[in-house]
Amino acid sequence: MEEAVTRKFVHADSSHIISFCAVVEACVLHGLKRRIAGLLCSNKVAALFMKAAKSFSPAEELCHKVQELEQLIENRSNVVLIRQSKLANLPPQALRHLWIRTALMEKLLDKIVMYLVENSSAFYEKEAMLMDPVDGPILASLLVGPCALEYTKVKTADHFWTDPSADELVQRHRIHSGHCRQDSPSRRPALIQKRQSSGSMDDRPLMWVKDYVESLHQNSRATLLFGKNNVLVQPRDDMEAIPGYLSLHQTADLMTLKWTPNQLMNGNVGELDSEKSVYWDYAMTIRLEEIVYLHCHQQVNSGGTVVLVSQDGIQRPPLHFPKGGHLLQFLTCLETGLLPHGQLDPPLWNQRGKGKVFPKLRKRSPHGSCDSVSDKEDDEATDYVFRILFPGNQMEFSDRFFFPTRAPLKLLCDTMKYQIISRAFYGWLAYCRHLSTVRTHLSALVNTTIVDPEVPCGARGGLSVEVWSRFLQDRSAYEEKEIHRLVYFGGVAPSLRKEVWPFLLGHYQFTMTEKCRTEIDEQMKIMYEQTMKEWQGCEAIVRQRESEKHAEAIARCSSGASVERGPVQRDSTISTDVSLTLCIECAVLCNHITTEKTRSIRSLKGENYNRGTARRGGCEGHSRLWNYVRRCDRAYWYFTSENLDKLRNIMCSYVWQHLDTGYVQGMCDLLAPLLVILDDEVMAFSCFTELMKRMNQNFPHGGAMDSHFANMRSLIQILDSELFELMQQNGDYTHFYFCYRWFLLDFKREMVYDDVFSLWETIWAAKYTSSEHFVLFIALALVEMYRDIILENNMDFTDIIKFFNEMAERHNVPQVLMMARDLVQKVQTLIENK
Repeated sequence: MEEAVTRKFVHADSSHIISFCAVVEACVLHGLKRRIAGLLCSNKVAALFMKAAKSFSPAEELCHKVQELEQLIENRSNVVLIRQSKLANLPPQALRHLWIRTALMEKLLDKIVMYLVENSSAFYEKEAMLMDPVDGPILASLLVGPCALEYTKVKTADHFWTDPSADELVQRHRIHSGHCRQDSPSRRPALIQKRQSSGSMDDRPLMWVKDYVESLHQNSRATLLFGKNNVLVQPRDDMEAIPGYLSLHQTADLMTLKWTPNQLMNGNVGELDSEKSVYWDYAMTIRLEEIVYLHCHQQVNSGGTVVLVSQDGIQRPPLHFPKGGHLLQFLTCLETGLLPHGQLDPPLWNQRGKGKVFPKLRKRSPHGSCDSVSDKEDDEATDYVFRILFPGNQMEFSDRFFFPTRAPLKLLCDTMKYQIISRAFYGWLAYCRHLSTVRTHLSALVNTTIVDPEVPCGARGGLSVEVWSRFLQDRSAYEEKEIHRLVYFGGVAPSLRKEVWPFLLGHYQFTMTEKCRTEIDEQMKIMYEQTMKEWQGCEAIVRQRESEKHAEAIARCSSGASVERGPVQRDSTISTDVSLTLCIECAVLCNHITTEKTRSIRSLKGENYNRGTARRGGCEGHSRLWNYVRRCDRAYWYFTSENLDKLRNIMCSYVWQHLDTGYVQGMCDLLAPLLVILDDEVMAFSCFTELMKRMNQNFPHGGAMDSHFANMRSLIQILDSELFELMQQNGDYTHFYFCYRWFLLDFKREMVYDDVFSLWETIWAAKYTSSEHFVLFIALALVEMYRDIILENNMDFTDIIKFFNEMAERHNVPQVLMMARDLVQKVQTLIENK
């Protein structure tokens, strides 16, 4: 109740709820008659509630609920049911009190307990709590409050460990995937598998490393009892001690001690796989139930040292604690975690005013045979030996850690042989099944010719100033496809973008001479200025007419006309329709627009009058545009008031020339990077017009977006079937709506400006080099870059949208482009291998 008041919510997986259920279960089972349990003696609560369900409908309802949940628990081996089940993330402590917890969540617990109190003679002995005429009703009354609360599964800031941010997920993945190759053993074999040396493969399973890293963080399965950084461990005798993070974790049935080198925790290990693997070999995971003795040594001028001795007599590497009371704190947390099933022998002493302290040692005096208590000072070196005892659990312990004998070597070799053959067969079978699908659905997505980045020369350096100067001087020095190849694999030098982008976008042709380019610029300038005059003249007339009508309305109000007609209201819809009408009249009278454009404006006018929907085109669009222009990348240094005016002029001119389409939200985002690079209104207008020839179909009035989604579905299904299955199982988000903004704006809002420049020019060059649909492979590369994180965290549609929104402007764009080019080549190779 206190948690509900202070936090205004109670989380369903809160530790307070688990403790509360344990207490209620103990009260309900106190003094229960033996015959009530019957055949279900292992679960007395279930037997009790089933007995009550025969004559009490709330208990019967509870039985149906729990039976459904238990059925899901029994089917945990089925991956599909695990992912769809609400119990997938339940901690083991919650499963232990499943009946009480379910009754609490369903708001039935108080009713059932009251029924047991009223009929206590049928279920309980005379000494039972619920048989007491005072304690029984009080317990039932106390449960009314908790049953009235709302329990939520919503992820909040107070439960960071259940809903980590995108940064946290990426950091965890980087730590535990550092020593593994990209094609992890858990991933299904690809259609094209490259041979690699068997000696380079780390034989440690990826899931082991992943679980190890996850266990270091606070989570719903384990409680962190102790944590200390810079604890020194000497893994081998021939090396110096290295610092690491020591942590003590407790789950429902065991306690674990972990030590992880700082190099892995900080993520600053070298790039070599062998170096990363060595540090993982140094990491330690020790079950405290395997440890018998703890040898503690307190040194005079440094911290303490602990040596763990296991049952087989093997000593673990010493743990050197830094200065301070960290050793005592560690032993205190260890002793607390061992209770109530285990204990330290001898136990730590409680000293008034200090808390837990080391026990006083008795040592033999050098001058006599009797023992005397040694009053040791704090700065004197002292040795302690503690034994970990589990009273009454020796037999259970020995049975739990009994391991079967090692299987014969021949049996292991046969098993490995069958697994290799089986994997090769299923890989070949998948290849045959998908090859026809690849040719049917993906052949149109890529060019048939595979372009080599090293032939005729290396293209990783991109289009340099020297190459571009040589091209402008001598057209025969480089062909157009060679320029595109250099841009595709290496990008354009930043200082050249203003010159090269008009060629890439189609404003210039690569075969044009300098004289032709000058003529093109002059023609474009005349056309742009003419368009500016048209819409600016129309806008001026409309504003003048509106100001006159507004003045007339004010005059009528002041002369008393408002008394007869009521208060005059300024309706934006009427104003807009008047603006459109005036635009038509003005444009026709001035003979500035064609009859076709007149019909377009009239159709828009009719649409506004009849439907009252959002207006497009005309002067109304120009007034609405200014709101979008002012909000466009206001934080970027380039967009001062002067340059925002340029952006508005270009956008209004484009809308005026395309009244059938009008302005759609997002167009300013596509224009802004062009204006930043070109810094010229006429050139930016022409290049934006060329760009919109491809991008226009991505907006709602076009149909390209549906094609993008369908192609993404085919690509994921063929190239990564495991990820595709996860998307289907978690609410089926294979519609790929989370990619909508990516395709609409060419990833402009996903990257910072410098990355947008390199990504866009790669897309433009890819049309002539590898694929006209290169944006699909960039989107696929973004998904594949974080595929392991998506799979590990079992993300649904909401999770993946949240993840990519948090990762916006933080992607490694060079790596994304490299992955996208590799994916294109993979599809080309699949189609080529007939």
